[in-house]
Parts: sequence; structure tokens; C-alpha cells
Amino acid sequence: MKLEKLSQSQLKRLKEHKYSCQNVSLLDPFMQVFWNWSLEWFPLWLAPNTMTILGLLVNILTSLLLLFFNPDAKSEAPRWVYLLCAAGLFAYQTLDALDGKQARRTGTSSPLGELFDHGCDSVSTVFVSIAVCSTMQLGHHPDLLFLMIMMSLMLFYTAHWTTYCCGYLKFGYIDVTEGQVMAILCYMASALFGETFWTSKLPVIGAPTWVVPIVFSVSAGAAAIYNMLTVIFTGGVGKNKSTVADTSVLFPVVPIMTALLPAYIIYKKSPSDVFEMHPTLYLLAFGLVAAKVTNKLVVAHMTKSAMDTWDSSLWGPALLFLNQYFNTPVSEYLVLWICLVSDLATCLGI
Repeated sequence: MKLEKLSQSQLKRLKEHKYSCQNVSLLDPFMQVFWNWSLEWFPLWLAPNTMTILGLLVNILTSLLLLFFNPDAKSEAPRWVYLLCAAGLFAYQTLDALDGKQARRTGTSSPLGELFDHGCDSVSTVFVSIAVCSTMQLGHHPDLLFLMIMMSLMLFYTAHWTTYCCGYLKFGYIDVTEGQVMAILCYMASALFGETFWTSKLPVIGAPTWVVPIVFSVSAGAAAIYNMLTVIFTGGVGKNKSTVADTSVLFPVVPIMTALLPAYIIYKKSPSDVFEMHPTLYLLAFGLVAAKVTNKLVVAHMTKSAMDTWDSSLWGPALLFLNQYFNTPVSEYLVLWICLVSDLATCLGI
């Protein structure tokens, strides 16, 4: 994901950056055994960034395959597609865990590698969250679908917002690994039982099966966001409890709201119900904007610099907003495609 050119002072601080994290994940200690064993199967000449990008490409392609069969998040894809999605996410999870180990193993660790890894994670979050919600056919419940995707994006952003304040990345008891495992299980359930599994009624309570992972995700996500906001509002490690860049700990809420608030307004005000009719396309467009903004936050943390409010990826959502505000005769569906293409071009630096 292409970012704006860094100044000489930012490049200097980027070179001085050292990765630091606190991890209390429940599943990571068990997964580490598998990851350490898996590492021995990879040759020393394989570049860590190559592992990262290969995992991301597999994850994106399998997710896009699912969205091709299920663009409205209401349809049923062939069962083998869900199996491929589970395998693709497992491959990404494994390669994402191994790239840092490979870098240390080959003596090629660098801040640029960490930056590249976080960039891939931000993009993966968009595709996986949309694909999993489509698997559970949440297109039948547009408000819930919108909430789940926005929560996923906010979770990832808030994690790096916390890092920007306290100086190190925090992984909670239920975090990335647990979320990925749950997503894989959702894919496997659809592969084994079909999508009707999610609409079947639970015994006693009579609620549809999709309620279980949704309640778990919302509860865990809300708890995680609360804990991270507590850290942020406690104050950062900079001067007068500011961020690592000596800026306000509250300011990062502005850039992400600039990306996500228009998504909600356009969804609710659309005369053509553009979100309900094309949910996956809509969420991909705004999800990529959020991913780009999150990457700017990561760069701000790693270079200990202030974060800008405006990003070039916001031109796409601005077009959608203006088209709706002035009630032009141009189709919202067409403008949505323009928005998505604009986002892709901005992210790729075209």
C-alpha cells in the first residue's frame, strides 16, 4: 500500500524504530509450537516480505472468489469455495506469523518489514471481515452487516492508535489469532453444512445460528475497544501524556471518522439503497479507505510524527457524498465503482 513520501527526519526516526509488543493472547502460545515447527520447512533464501505478500494474495483471491458468488451477502456459494477461504486464511495466518521469525532467522529484520506487514494486515482485515459476514448471509440484516464491518475496521485502527500513544502494540486475551480461528471455523461450518446452517434455529432459544458468532464477536470487540480506549485516555508516553510524537492522544479519532462517518451517512441517505443493493462493493470501497488511513497512523507511530487529517483516498467517498448531496442524475452504483477504482489507484500509487 503506497504512502506519501517521507521527510528525511521521518526516515531517520523510522530507521531508529524498534518493534515492541505485549501479548497475552490465549491461543498464541499453542500456535507458536506449530509456527516454530513450520518455519523449518521454509528455505533461508526466501525473503520475509515475499512470505507476507504471498499469504495476502492467497487470502484476497479466496475472499474475492467467495464475494463473486455472493456479492449481496445473501446468496450461497459452492461449498468448495468456503473450504478454499478457510485454507486461504489459514495460509495467511501462518505466513503472517512466520515472516517476522524468518526475518530474525536470516538477520533481515527491519522497520520497513514491520511497516509492510502492518499494511498487509490492514488490507486483509477488510477482505476477511466482509467475506465472513457474507458467509453468514448478513446481507439480510444490513444494519448488522454494517456494524460488524465498521467494528472490525475500528478494532484494527484502535489497536494502532493505542500503540501511537503508549509506544508498543498490545494483544489482548482474545485478539487477532482468536478472531482468525473463529473465521476459519465459520468457513468450515459453511463448507460442511451449507449456508442454511446459519439460518437454522438453535434449540431452546430459537435464535438463528449466526447469533452465536455475532454475539461473541460484538462482546469481545466491545471489551477490546473499551480496554484500548482506557489506555488512550490514561495518557501517552510523550510530553504531558501525549503520543510518541508529542501530539494529542485524541486527535487520531478525526482521520478515521473522516473515513467512516461518510460511509454511514451515504448508507442511510441513499435514494437508490446503494448499500443494501451492493453491500460487498460498498464495504470494499470504504474498507480500503479505512485501511489507507490506518497505514498513515502506523507510519505516524513508527516515525514519531504528527498524523494528517486528509488523505487522497478520501476523494472517492467525497464523490459519493457530493453526488448524493446535490442529487445528480449520475447512478450511485456507477459512482461507487469510481470510488472503488479510485481507492485502489490511491493505495497502489497509480
